[in-house]
Amino acid sequence: MATSSYYVPDSSYFPIVASFGLIGMAAGGGGMMNHMSSGGVGYAFPHLVFLVGTLLLAFVLFNWFSKVVVESRAGMYSPQMDKSFRWGMSWFIFSEVMFFAAFFGVLLYVRQWAGPWLDGQGDKGSSHMLWPSFDYAWPMFNNPDPSLPGPKGVIDPWHIPLLNTVLLMSSSVTLTIAHHALRAMHRGRTIFWLGVTVVLGAVFVYYQILEYIEAYTELGLTLESGIYGSTFFMLTGFHGVHVTIGAFILFIMWIRICKGHFTPEQHFGFEAAAWYWHFVDMVWVGLFLFVYIM
Repeated sequence: MATSSYYVPDSSYFPIVASFGLIGMAAGGGGMMNHMSSGGVGYAFPHLVFLVGTLLLAFVLFNWFSKVVVESRAGMYSPQMDKSFRWGMSWFIFSEVMFFAAFFGVLLYVRQWAGPWLDGQGDKGSSHMLWPSFDYAWPMFNNPDPSLPGPKGVIDPWHIPLLNTVLLMSSSVTLTIAHHALRAMHRGRTIFWLGVTVVLGAVFVYYQILEYIEAYTELGLTLESGIYGSTFFMLTGFHGVHVTIGAFILFIMWIRICKGHFTPEQHFGFEAAAWYWHFVDMVWVGLFLFVYIM
């Protein structure tokens, strides 16, 4: 039975360790992306810095969330604490919405305004001041700057992207079935359908890896292939990371359900994971429409 008082956790070193882990991941990742093998502190071994940062963050997440599970199972959380968790998760997802909105905004700005302006179109058109022979046409196969060659082609949306769309949309359905089964206290059905959801997420990541291999080896579509390549990989790459994280979270929920955690009345950990997963699925719909098709 949850206590009636508001639970205030003890002071913890987890936030500061998580900050160092994120800094290491950002510094190491930036070093790897820019092919930096020497230089300032942290960039001499970017792969090692990224690995250490990742391990630090994984350590924090495992121990911090384990503590939350123990406290929840001990009945230390009141209804007010449950409300705080819900507000916290809501604001987190809102921040994620803004994160992806920024990248979708870049894509829209380049395609609808910046590109045509460079071609001399519109009120702010440059009249080809930079490249007299520039002829704007998305996805810019023929970049005017020879140092940034455009891709040879783009991913066919009606093969792997369409398959991945079916996979993610199906995973939302299976996750909803699992949620309803949990609320009806059908634990076996919950375990099955949640497991199916995790598998669908893993298959999505597998096919996205195949898509990236095709883009790099056959289409010349890389982070260095102009603005189309950079926006493509920023949007689909960050989404792939979110799918990977979401599938891992759902797997942890699957383990907890197998252990007998959660009740029809108290299962916000599961609900939070479901909110996150449905959000990731909706982002993919936007990607499929605005990156692959349009």
